[in-house]
Amino acid sequence: MSGIALLLAQAEAEAPITVHSVWEFIVRGGPMMIPIGLASLVALTVIIERSISLRRARVIPPDFLGGMEQAGNRAARLTYCTDNPSPIANIFLAALRRMREPLDILERHIEQAGQREVFLLRKYLRVLSVIAAVSPLMGLLGTIFGMIRAFSTVASAGEALGRTELLAKGIYEAMITTAAGLLVAIPVLIAYHWFSARIERLVADMDRLTMEFVETHRGDTTSTADAETAQAASDSPDEATTDAPATVPAVRATA
Repeated sequence: MSGIALLLAQAEAEAPITVHSVWEFIVRGGPMMIPIGLASLVALTVIIERSISLRRARVIPPDFLGGMEQAGNRAARLTYCTDNPSPIANIFLAALRRMREPLDILERHIEQAGQREVFLLRKYLRVLSVIAAVSPLMGLLGTIFGMIRAFSTVASAGEALGRTELLAKGIYEAMITTAAGLLVAIPVLIAYHWFSARIERLVADMDRLTMEFVETHRGDTTSTADAETAQAASDSPDEATTDAPATVPAVRATA
């Protein structure tokens, strides 16, 4: 009993481990806090950039469809889409350029344009995915290093026998990296899935608007092309008739 009482007295005599600032918390975590901190800064930068780039007003401007209707003819719409730097404008531009093509070719070009825009919308999301997966692993690795250091300190200390506070202090500092890794990974994982869901909604809206535009205006474009073809065909006999009187009198005069 006297030995147990001696251990309790020694534990009470030790000053409690306190953290007075975030910087002290980071320092106590050891060297693995450096890559975890860098990962958190990169993730924060990507989250801010994607939050700005994936706003609906930048992907599908509210006045875009109104401008397309006001443009009127095909040439004006092509110019309007070229001057509009938005994903929906790039998809509409691909549709307008192939509007007179067969339907299967038109659909293929729209799909390819949509895939290019989805790739740009998902830009940097893989970075968030990697950070969300690697941050807990870095925290676990830091904890393992801390545990090794704690047990090494206890084993090498001559007066360590019976002083559990030395081991407890080492374990306390080692667990900081695990907590830091999880604090980085959890919000980053939430942000990744939130951005992915937002991109899916935006892509669905762009697909719907593009199909509605093609179904509404493809007939007008086809009718215009047919009218131009008919006009060209009707102009050809007139030219032959106009040329005929000029040649016939010349032949007769020679005779």
